Formats: sequence, C-alpha cells, structure tokens
Amino acid sequence: MTLYLVWHQPGAIIEQELRQALDRFELQPGLLLVDSELSRSKLYHQIKWALPKDTPLLVAPLEDAPKFKGMETGALNWVKSRG
Repeated sequence: MTLYLVWHQPGAIIEQELRQALDRFELQPGLLLVDSELSRSKLYHQIKWALPKDTPLLVAPLEDAPKFKGMETGALNWVKSRG
C-alpha cells in the first residue's frame, strides 16, 4: 500500500460512495491522507470523478509518513497504524 497526500478545494465534497471506500484520514477540510493499493493515476481519476467538475485536485505519493502538527485529532495514530 502507498500513502498519498490528497488536496482538493475545501468545500468540495467527494461523493459518499468513494469516501466510504477510501482508507483515508481528513487532516483538515480538503486535505487528506489516503492509504491505497491503487496507482497515483488511478487514485487521482477516482477522486477527480467523485468531485464536482473543475474542482482543483492534487494527489501525491509520500515516501515516508509526514510530519505535521495542528491537524485533526487522531491523525498521528492513523498514520502510525499504517506502518
């Protein structure tokens, strides 16, 4: 599995079906960590199609767990449980 950093315009909502299917943690509105077996391209396109048309989107694989502070409660535990 690969850990990805995903950003989309805050306020845009990913369709419920995909949100439930993704192994994800929302760090802040529009900023997520996603753990997936999908390639970057496949994950990007799944999320792109699940967002309103023309919503800005970024999907980037992470080589290591990120360092962060001030994110949603439970973020560090979620990352640590991946690995």
